[in-house]
Amino acid sequence: MKMSNEENFLNALLSESETKEEEQTEAYIDILLLQIQQLQSKIEHTFSEAEKEVKIINQWALSKNHALQVRIEWIEKKLEAFIRERKAKTIELSHGILKCHKKPDKIEITDMDVFLANAKPELLTVTEQIKPNMAKIKDFMSMSYKGLPGVTIVKGKEEFTYKITKIKEDEDVRSEETGTATQPALLHRVAL
Repeated sequence: MKMSNEENFLNALLSESETKEEEQTEAYIDILLLQIQQLQSKIEHTFSEAEKEVKIINQWALSKNHALQVRIEWIEKKLEAFIRERKAKTIELSHGILKCHKKPDKIEITDMDVFLANAKPELLTVTEQIKPNMAKIKDFMSMSYKGLPGVTIVKGKEEFTYKITKIKEDEDVRSEETGTATQPALLHRVAL
């Protein structure tokens, strides 16, 4: 019987030890889950801070580039005034080309129903649907000197443009960027 009491005692100790170990393992696993939660919060905080910093840097870049953009627009006005004063169509310079050319007139259909009721068949393109043939309408109106009902001629305006010649330092190659008085020759222009 003694063995039985000893065995029972040892079994009880072993069982108690296993229960404590299980409780400690669950507590340890719970602590690991808490650590994951805290680390995820730190990751979210880091991304949040990074986004705030990016916004600050972008605002700084916008304010810095705005001043430069204002300066570019002022220079463009001087270039346009120069070519208009010279009454030239094109001026070629070593760093670029200035141009002042009249854009062609455009045809605008102001009232499609009125136009279709009065249009000659040769002024229409018929596919699955009927469309005005803008090129033929423009030719017809320029030859006949009379208007078509529902059609307006939008006169082409004289427009100033320029091309900047760039020389790549690593190569002896010239490239060009084109700009207008409303759209400067910039590859990465910041819209304000």
